[in-house]
Amino acid sequence: MVPDVQNRRDRRQIPINKVGVKNIRYPIIVLDRANKEQHTVARINMFVNLPHRFKGAHMSRFIEVLNRHYGRISINNFLDILEELKTTLKAQAAHVEMEFPYFIQKKAPVSGEKSLMEYRCRLLGESEEPILRSSRTATAKDESGRTDRGKKKLLVGISVPVTTLCPCSKEMSTRGAHNQRGEVTVTLAFKKFFWIEDVVELIEQSASAPVYALLKREDEKALTEMAYDHPRFVEDVVREVSKRLKRNENFPWFTVEAENFESIHNHSAYASVEYKA
Repeated sequence: MVPDVQNRRDRRQIPINKVGVKNIRYPIIVLDRANKEQHTVARINMFVNLPHRFKGAHMSRFIEVLNRHYGRISINNFLDILEELKTTLKAQAAHVEMEFPYFIQKKAPVSGEKSLMEYRCRLLGESEEPILRSSRTATAKDESGRTDRGKKKLLVGISVPVTTLCPCSKEMSTRGAHNQRGEVTVTLAFKKFFWIEDVVELIEQSASAPVYALLKREDEKALTEMAYDHPRFVEDVVREVSKRLKRNENFPWFTVEAENFESIHNHSAYASVEYKA
């Protein structure tokens, strides 16, 4: 009989909020607006809580759960994986983080040359069981800091490279203005399914100009002039993205972050906004 050390009793009386496996590279399928499906490779973190009485978690069981969903991991069954983790590891809470590259074919604005642009996407899921209590202690927290109600949460994160042109530089300079590549990251709670492509387009329209993987000379000219006609601080970018997201009632909560990798400064410029309906 092989001893089960993880199930042995721990007497230090310290619960663990998250224990599990990190940086698993795993193939997943993502819904694609143009091609129905896109196969990509995700980096996955999987955790559960561990009550104070147990010495350890069975790490192999995380991979077993993942393998049972091989070939059908998507946003549609993400919460199912969380529930299966709780059942398999006899846990009250489960957390899964999944980051993956997503590719969209884009046409250059003038030449029409096609190229694939990469965008970084994330799925962030959390599920916690409600805690049974007497009415006398119903508002208290348990040993892990959770409240009685329990919760299920699924968020989508998308990072989009953009071009920004400095309004101040344009105002002061007689010959041009400095611009730079930046990155906008949104994290969204949502009520119903949405396309990644729609959020990418919304973000690109909020910057000075979009970014492409392949451009010819005529495209470079057009994008340079577009950026000059639409100067944006990082503050402008997060406000523009927020304004557009608020119009869509599908997103009751979101954060928007913008970072400019400055071309004439030895630092980045940064701004963020959080919204809750």
